[in-house]
Amino acid sequence: MSESRLKIPEHVAIIMDGNGRWAEARGLSRFEGHQAGTENLRRVIRDCISFGIHYLTIYAFSTENWGRPKEEVTGLMTLLESVIDNELPELMTEGVQIRHMGNLAALSSGLQEKFKHAIEVTTQNRNLVLNIAWNYGGRNEIVHAIQRIIRHKIAPEAVTEELVSEYLYSSGLPDPDLIIRTSGEFRISNFLIWQSAYSEWYFTPIQWPDFNQEELRKAIVAFSQRDRRFGKVTSESADSANE
Repeated sequence: MSESRLKIPEHVAIIMDGNGRWAEARGLSRFEGHQAGTENLRRVIRDCISFGIHYLTIYAFSTENWGRPKEEVTGLMTLLESVIDNELPELMTEGVQIRHMGNLAALSSGLQEKFKHAIEVTTQNRNLVLNIAWNYGGRNEIVHAIQRIIRHKIAPEAVTEELVSEYLYSSGLPDPDLIIRTSGEFRISNFLIWQSAYSEWYFTPIQWPDFNQEELRKAIVAFSQRDRRFGKVTSESADSANE
């Protein structure tokens, strides 16, 4: 498909799966796999900007990931801190705005402050919104939204889909048009349960560290070929029905 015919999704979300299996296949540690995945994210961010994608949400650490071995969790926290320390200047140069989905309270106070600082100093950047789902779970997000609605004493009849969306972590962001999952798994894994109601899904066997610009383009090509009806019918179908 030619570049001119590509339909570029405004918002892409990615379940970055396969770091561990990528590492094991190469005789490396799982931590080295996560390092490779982090390095690849840097490239994918640039590719998203190049394609003209405006929002990128990444599933970096789920609420269930706390159940992984302690050394792996510790390594992931160290890696997050290193990324904030080392990548923030380049993200500023690239015009990337950082947002967060999830609960930062579970992180150390020092890491919380670094994360909040990165969010604050990038708030005026406009080339790409990088929404990091860290300590995030879709069910937890909905429960959190319901709790806030109850605390604000909103009348039941005033609760609408639009209101619920305003109380989610993703408030102010458009729902994802395209969700990509790498590594060949066919599960949503508690990711963006509410927001993905009409998202297009793209599954690839490619492990996350190997997911490059060409693989992203394949996902965009697949998205361009989808007929997004949002529960309705296409104009062609409607025309046929009226004949």
